[in-house]
Amino acid sequence: MAKAPVRADDQAARPTRDADRDRPLRADARRNRERVLQTAFDAFATEGLSVSVHEIARRAGVGTGTVSRHFPTKEALFEAVFVSRVERLVATARQLNEAEDAGAAFFSFFAAIVAAGAANRGLADALTGAGFDIKTAASEPGRDVMSSLRGLLSRAQQAGSVRHDIDTADVMALVTGCLARELDPTLPAARDRLISVIREGLRPSR
Repeated sequence: MAKAPVRADDQAARPTRDADRDRPLRADARRNRERVLQTAFDAFATEGLSVSVHEIARRAGVGTGTVSRHFPTKEALFEAVFVSRVERLVATARQLNEAEDAGAAFFSFFAAIVAAGAANRGLADALTGAGFDIKTAASEPGRDVMSSLRGLLSRAQQAGSVRHDIDTADVMALVTGCLARELDPTLPAARDRLISVIREGLRPSR
């Protein structure tokens, strides 16, 4: 019996071969991917994780098939959004590490971590529920937020801008406190107040 012809859309739906996955994305495909990730992040942060892939594609100005080619499942999209935000945090830390004012750099990164945590709270919960190992993903090369934080903290302490009896575990506990105070990421006033109090509390005694 002759085989039925393979439709073009069936071919697009097949899993990408390993060789194709390893091939660098074209510039336009890379831009589309970044646009989808940013759109998905904005939607998830403001409206929750129930926003559909179709709606994300519409807002990003691409077809649903384009989203599916990059992210075969919604869980894969969740994971990619999370990883992209972690990588942005690490890139921010690299830039701040070059700043002349080590204390201001550390406190800027502290605020960035809190803001990211508030925006990604639901996303992190969803990934954890799906069995995604957030801690491992966030410790891989280029995503090690804790190492970035440790470096900025040490630099600020050496500059005399942060008390020396504080370590990264203390700092992360303070981040958790800020996130516990703020339940609505669209209303950051409470978060900003706490960050201001923490900033003063972390400075060395005069």
